[in-house]
Amino acid sequence: MTEPSAAAEPQNGWKTTGVRVIPGDQLDSNTPQTPGMDRAAAINFARVGAQKLWAGTVNIHPNAKTGAHHHGHLESVIYVLKGKARMRWGENLEFTAEAGPGDFIFVPPYVPHQEINASVDEKLECVLMRSDSEAVAVNLPDLMPVESPESVFWVDPTHPHPHTHSHKGEGEGRSHGHDH
Repeated sequence: MTEPSAAAEPQNGWKTTGVRVIPGDQLDSNTPQTPGMDRAAAINFARVGAQKLWAGTVNIHPNAKTGAHHHGHLESVIYVLKGKARMRWGENLEFTAEAGPGDFIFVPPYVPHQEINASVDEKLECVLMRSDSEAVAVNLPDLMPVESPESVFWVDPTHPHPHTHSHKGEGEGRSHGHDH
């Protein structure tokens, strides 16, 4: 079995088409926006020629929330840098989970969702990655959310459900997206 051939080295030896560093203060905010959220692109086709992914930042002001939206066929990953994120999702935003610094959030294609800054005094700062170089944001202004969403906890052998765990502290106070 032979290895697939690598891309041919360009004439300049990858100098201008190889690795690129995008300074954090030079992101592009010319990207589809959702009310209540500021998105800025770092990596996309227009900026670096990315074919299969999009990456950038998302900031939500204290005590603010986005409008309901989805991202079409794209998969999204949100990494929380600072603050407390509350995600709501579902046809009526009937499910909820929270994430804090160091947590990852996965949003599958076409899932109606809403990002909420659960802090009243701290900005929510996140890194966002998507599975295609295009930026898709479909706002859902007619979606009527339920009043009290159902909390969904991450439950697996190392994360027992907080209401069935007998040790105080572990697993309590934060819910994580359910991936089953």
